[in-house]
Amino acid sequence: MMLSVPNLRRGLFLAAVVLALAIGGMYFYARWKVRNVVREIPAKMGINIQQSAEGFTVSKSDHGRTIFTIRASRAVQLKVGGRAELHNVSILLYGRDASRFDQISGDEFDYDPKSGDVSARGDVLIDLEANPMGLLNPDQAPPKELKNPVHLKTSGLVFNQKSGNAFTKEKIELTMPQAAGSAVGATYLAKNNTLTLQSQVEIDATGQQKVHITAGRGTITKEPRQIVLEEPRVHSDQREFLAKQATIYLRDDNTVDHLLATGDVQAEMPGTTRIHATAKQADILLNDHGDALRQAVLTGDVRLDASGRQVAHATAGRVALEFAGKHDLQMVHASQGVTLLQQPPAEPGKTSQNTEIAAPAMDFIMAKGHLDRAITFGPPQITISQPGNNQRTVLTAGSFEARFDQHNHLHTLHGSPDARITTLTPGQPERVSTSTSLDLAFRATGGVDHVVQQGNLAYVDGTRKAWADLARYTPTDQVLVLSGSPRVADTGMSTTALLLRINRVTGEAIAEGDVKSTYSELKTQPDGALLASSDPIHVTANHLTASRSPSIALYTGNARLWQNANVVAAPTLEFDRDRRSITAQGGSQPVSTVLVQTGKDGKVTSVTISSARLTYTDAERQIHLEGGVTAKTTDSIITCRTMDVYLMAHAQGGSAAGRLDHLVAKDQVVITQPARRATGDQLTYTASEDKFVLTGGNPSIFDAEHGKITGNSLTFFRHDDRVLVEGDKSAPSVTTTRVAR
Repeated sequence: MMLSVPNLRRGLFLAAVVLALAIGGMYFYARWKVRNVVREIPAKMGINIQQSAEGFTVSKSDHGRTIFTIRASRAVQLKVGGRAELHNVSILLYGRDASRFDQISGDEFDYDPKSGDVSARGDVLIDLEANPMGLLNPDQAPPKELKNPVHLKTSGLVFNQKSGNAFTKEKIELTMPQAAGSAVGATYLAKNNTLTLQSQVEIDATGQQKVHITAGRGTITKEPRQIVLEEPRVHSDQREFLAKQATIYLRDDNTVDHLLATGDVQAEMPGTTRIHATAKQADILLNDHGDALRQAVLTGDVRLDASGRQVAHATAGRVALEFAGKHDLQMVHASQGVTLLQQPPAEPGKTSQNTEIAAPAMDFIMAKGHLDRAITFGPPQITISQPGNNQRTVLTAGSFEARFDQHNHLHTLHGSPDARITTLTPGQPERVSTSTSLDLAFRATGGVDHVVQQGNLAYVDGTRKAWADLARYTPTDQVLVLSGSPRVADTGMSTTALLLRINRVTGEAIAEGDVKSTYSELKTQPDGALLASSDPIHVTANHLTASRSPSIALYTGNARLWQNANVVAAPTLEFDRDRRSITAQGGSQPVSTVLVQTGKDGKVTSVTISSARLTYTDAERQIHLEGGVTAKTTDSIITCRTMDVYLMAHAQGGSAAGRLDHLVAKDQVVITQPARRATGDQLTYTASEDKFVLTGGNPSIFDAEHGKITGNSLTFFRHDDRVLVEGDKSAPSVTTTRVAR
């Protein structure tokens, strides 16, 4: 995905953990240590001491264990009001279970027996240490190793001996190995063991990771053992984390167990790709040592927005991040409706493309510090769209597995089983392709480059259907390429080829290599001729380009169309299925047309015509030929520049449609028969009579045996030797010559 994993790791959760480590240990200790120590001072010293004492020590024990020891260089009871002064005080607290080793010191303390207040004059220093092994050591033995030391400095501390409450309005400073900070004003309530830091809470974490933490207010309780911060805010290397409230849950040894942030949780992480994350709640769990992340769970309308070179938006109801080692993110499990939208930057001259992945749940697996792959669970869906275009392409499968590059950008995606691609365009039927699996390849700049479908591919676009072993689809041009025994069928037309290309937008289909088309489901056209039969029309070629509206197919490269015995072959052949019309164009090879004719003797013979160009419309029953036209029958050859061939209507021609009725040849007409050769400007040939009529340009007939015959009009017949010669007005005579062979 497009989000920066190092930013996410170090910014949001590491900063939150530093917050927990710093404030958690420090304030929880301070909360009840001040109570236990200061409350005992007037009870043990201020009431009983009536005069000055130099260099004394007072301790309290319980069940053989020392609870605390108080040392002072001097204690003086004042006669006015019975107040007492303590000088150079040092207090060591061990706790009832010997788990503490805390020290409190100050130069001057006052005790007022009337109010019960014990007040510090000047600074008070508090050193808080943990001693988990205290029960195993001799009484009052200092711990061999001090854990989590916290040092506090404040002034104006007032403790009430009667209520057990304490407060200060002054600034509190604290230091510890991993942090230093301050707050202004504190209140301790003995009844519920609650310490409240009133305002201006600030913590600075030391070390390589610089973190500054602020909070408007903090509350520390013993039962439950937790710290609650109001309006916490964490800053680290221009990264920022904030929430309405954060609760730090502590273990028995006061190390942080987990952190719960609630209410408008937000994180800002700058960089090449700027990330803004929000959630209603964030729960951060630490390892057993409390020094590294174990898990972080974001819940409630989780949103991540990335801007910059890569624009992305991710949403989920719940996101769980699993960590290993020192804050190394291993896996992210997103659930409760996951969406991931990628919006690549607009580039001049290039079509931008949005890609959205949606699934009930998704796992993101990390490797070597970057996002490696993602797996969907539940019915997933990928939607590809273009800004300003209402068309959408939707991909589904049983499951998707995505792979990412080292920049966390989508690289490839595999979906199986039951893969499906659906293109949705307003006002048009759905275009659907299904297969066993599909694979997406993404561009480095974002967006899908192409999609490959494999296994039992089937494509449906309205009335058009296609099948193949493999398909490749490119969203930028909306072209679907089919290979592996591809076949396409549409309204009675079926085509096979080595390769098929279908444009999902225009509906244009292109077939390449060994193209074979069959037009079936045809209705008989009684008034038609060449293509009027209901029998299938077949076409073969090297290449085909077919449109759907109008339904025109262009065949190129050795194109050949036939129905029954009628054949048209040409380098280029255009066929209109609706009009049953043909336009053929020659090239290195001429257009070749094969027809049938019935002679005067009732014998059916074939007529083969070649030309540079042919046009034909079945409703007109007329074939127009141009450019070097040559028509061959069994014993005649006719050449000319143009020729119009008129066919008999299908109702007249019977089952064999395309029977020749007559033809008209024009311009440089030459007729060659075994025993004669005739020339003229125009020839009309009638098939039923086998009659040739030559006119224009001084038509002539040359007979090898009897010589040359000329006239204004020459009429002769194919099956006898009669020639009718007609003159013009200057020689209005008609000569009939019969030549014996």
